[in-house]
Amino acid sequence: MEITKLITESRNPNSMHIDRMPTIDLVKTINAEDAKIAKAVAKQSQQLAQAIDAASSRFNQGGRLIYCGAGTSGRLGVLDAVELLPTYGLDPKRAIALMAGGQSAMYRAVEGAEDSADLAAKDLAALHLSAKDTIISLAASGRTPYAIAAVRFAKQAAALTIAVTCVADSELSQYADITIAAVTGPEVVTGSTRMKAGTAEKMILNTLSTGIMIKAGKVYENLMIDLLATNAKLVERAINIIHITSGCDLTTAQNIFQQAKHQLPQAIIMAKTKSGYQAAEKLLQAHAGNVTAAIADWQAENDAE
Repeated sequence: MEITKLITESRNPNSMHIDRMPTIDLVKTINAEDAKIAKAVAKQSQQLAQAIDAASSRFNQGGRLIYCGAGTSGRLGVLDAVELLPTYGLDPKRAIALMAGGQSAMYRAVEGAEDSADLAAKDLAALHLSAKDTIISLAASGRTPYAIAAVRFAKQAAALTIAVTCVADSELSQYADITIAAVTGPEVVTGSTRMKAGTAEKMILNTLSTGIMIKAGKVYENLMIDLLATNAKLVERAINIIHITSGCDLTTAQNIFQQAKHQLPQAIIMAKTKSGYQAAEKLLQAHAGNVTAAIADWQAENDAE
């Protein structure tokens, strides 16, 4: 599709004279347009659920999440991948972000990178894809050559391909297994897809990756339980999680956290089951690291006695 025909590139009648608006009207105009984003994402709920289930089945078999994109879309992929590591204690090899132009493109545009299909193939070939992997290819316009080539290359390895875009019936969607297309309409500043389109992509990634992490057992109730306690704030958070999930006092929670070698999943099981570290570790391993399943099984056994 020609760029002039893309809805993300069309002019927004609500902001036609934003350059002459009083500041308060400028702010209200942007905010009114932003209010439309959540509704556009909500229309993609079925596609998001389908993507989470499909990606989870692969991720839970040891597969990887691999984000691909250029410009703003690529940077949003990098952000999502990087944030998964401390939030869910993820091995860096399990969430990888590829950006057209490499790491330097995170801070400064690399001329011609997003137009290079060969570059996408080269970047993905270095990762030795398998059918367990999931490629999340991002392009607000749905026409970025790097994003399209990434999907086409990934399909050769039978990897799952998910397209994230902000236009309907895009070229990218023709190749992806699943397309999540939140149509956010014309931007306040014409063509500035770092605005509504970028926000929609961020919301989609938040839901997608969080859903996958939940399905991987990295959330107990609504709490992060695989966080890496790398600073005082996170240590305090971990101790508080033990306290609120088990009802033990904070001093006991602190002692359990130390006994669990600062591993929060084991600590929660120790506190809930009143068991030692080895027993908690064994129970956790029996349920593939899923705390919810481990505790539910322990409770069922105890209720039966």
